Amino acid sequence: MAFMEKPPAGKVLLDDTVPLTAQIEASQTLHSHTEYIIRVQRGVSTENSWQVSNFSSLFKISTLSLPLPPKKLIGNMEREFIAERQKGLQAYLDVITTHHILSNCELVKKFLDPNNYSVNYTEIALQHVSMFFRSEPKWEVVEPLKDIGWRIRKKYFLMKIKNQPKERLVLSWADLGPDKYLSDRDLQYAVKLLSSCSHPYIYKITFATANESSALVIRPFSEKGTLKDLIYKAKPKDPFLKKYCNPKKIQGLELQQIKTYGRQILEVLKFLHEKGFPYGHLHSANVMLDGDTCKLLDLENSLLGLPSFYRSYFSQFRKINTLEGVDVHCFGHLLYEMTYGRPPDTIPVESFPPAPSVFVVSVLESILTCEALKNGMPTVSRLLQMPLFSDVLLTNSEKPQFKIPTKLKEALKISKECIEKRLTEEQKLIHQHRRLTRAQSHHGSEEEKKKRKILARKSMHHFEREFSEK
Repeated sequence: MAFMEKPPAGKVLLDDTVPLTAQIEASQTLHSHTEYIIRVQRGVSTENSWQVSNFSSLFKISTLSLPLPPKKLIGNMEREFIAERQKGLQAYLDVITTHHILSNCELVKKFLDPNNYSVNYTEIALQHVSMFFRSEPKWEVVEPLKDIGWRIRKKYFLMKIKNQPKERLVLSWADLGPDKYLSDRDLQYAVKLLSSCSHPYIYKITFATANESSALVIRPFSEKGTLKDLIYKAKPKDPFLKKYCNPKKIQGLELQQIKTYGRQILEVLKFLHEKGFPYGHLHSANVMLDGDTCKLLDLENSLLGLPSFYRSYFSQFRKINTLEGVDVHCFGHLLYEMTYGRPPDTIPVESFPPAPSVFVVSVLESILTCEALKNGMPTVSRLLQMPLFSDVLLTNSEKPQFKIPTKLKEALKISKECIEKRLTEEQKLIHQHRRLTRAQSHHGSEEEKKKRKILARKSMHHFEREFSEK
């Protein structure tokens, strides 16, 4: 089987999860208003930066109570007002670029990075779906499911089968990502193979196909929605921002739900790890609920090379350098969300609020604390042995089946190694940037300036003394 280490020449596959930072550099006064110039940077390299202006498109984000500075009709050209407004607009930018969900939304990306996000992905998805229907006329689109996911380059449509009009399905179309290392041939074969996967904790795929630029997957539609919908008491068809950005009530799940769902998710991760199938995309919106059973979604993501929902977190920690480690870290996020009804404020977590059981906290401490991230986290097998999950009785008797041919297994192994290599290289760059920033901050501190002045004075006195002696 052919293997391709790099994407096709001329095609740049962007990592949408690389954080964008935005700093107001200057303001220029025009005849009737003030325009603010913003310096945007992708990742840690200052070479990868550009300027944008015109805030108006960003003010359409109404999901959160954002710190918008007040406008002024009279006196809006005064220097003090301009300085104060610039300070307020910077605070606004800081919120939208550091909020995990907001920073990944299309409106923010289009404003901060217009060159990379000017394409209408809904139109591209519709073109691909229309072409698919020409060869598969039994399917029919009911309606687009607008922005129900967080990915800009992934679109969803509610479907039906023409001769079974009451049955509803979901079609997802996704562009390829920066971690697509399988050859086109291997990718197409692996994606088709997904519909043969049978496991009590994997959500069944009805149909899957891929070409050299994207993939299309059809699954049954669930009225109950995902684990994230249960936690946030959200309607599955609502947009991602509306569902999860500003929950009305924050409440974790019952202890028995946490134990059962956690055990089921760990079991399926263990199964995929043993099969040598890379996952790396665990989060609560990728877990479908079927009665009291959790079922994993989006197994195709790693094949397509899509970046993980939590990549901006685990790329900060060099110990998380395998996809198995990524899955464990993401499980920590998910367990926190199930327990407290919201994501952690920061990673690492310094202290945990009261939980329904001390065993919950001990698992969270083993994954999300500073010590765990520095010294290493437990494996999935070790987590299954911990008291929180070890006594959970699993009642499902369905025998898992997922036959991966030897040659494809080898291609998946090499692909996984390439994904991990890119992650390690990114972590190294972030680590170097952090060290440099710390050194510059130390060098620029008031205390250091004083020390340097004293040293300079001493040197000058020494020089003057030597000169006078001569």
